[in-house]
Amino acid sequence: MTAPDLAFETHDHARCSHNLLARAEAIAAAQGARFTPVRRRVLEILLEAHRAVGAYEVLERLAAEGFGKQPPVAYRALEFLVEHGLAHRVRRLNAFAACTHPGESHAPVFLICRICGAVAEVPAPALRAALDAAAAPLGFVAERCTIEALGLCPACQGAGAVPCN
Repeated sequence: MTAPDLAFETHDHARCSHNLLARAEAIAAAQGARFTPVRRRVLEILLEAHRAVGAYEVLERLAAEGFGKQPPVAYRALEFLVEHGLAHRVRRLNAFAACTHPGESHAPVFLICRICGAVAEVPAPALRAALDAAAAPLGFVAERCTIEALGLCPACQGAGAVPCN
């Protein structure tokens, strides 16, 4: 798992990615799901940078590596990863990001830097509890919840980017 405070900081990304990939393999095995070479490679692509990656960018990378050029190749792998809790769809960006908390029940909040595109996934149990409390009187049970916040990462703030108000 990546600590939320490391998402925008320099850290041992190779170790971070290795740990998340190993965890993903264990989760897929425990769920009886096939973690095929294409699915593994798609997750590796998502783990290579702390940003969300579009399906066509994933497809370009897969095609360049000999995995196929047809969009279903990428979309099926991404769908598998999302379905098994190994990746999330970041709707604002129409892209996907590796889950930094695979195997854990959570309602992620995505912090998206509007300048560099970096994406951090942070847990927000208080926000989820507030949503559940607001939904309960209506008899509604939220099954999935994703919150996306657009702003500036520490590096872009340090580079002089001005926050929008």
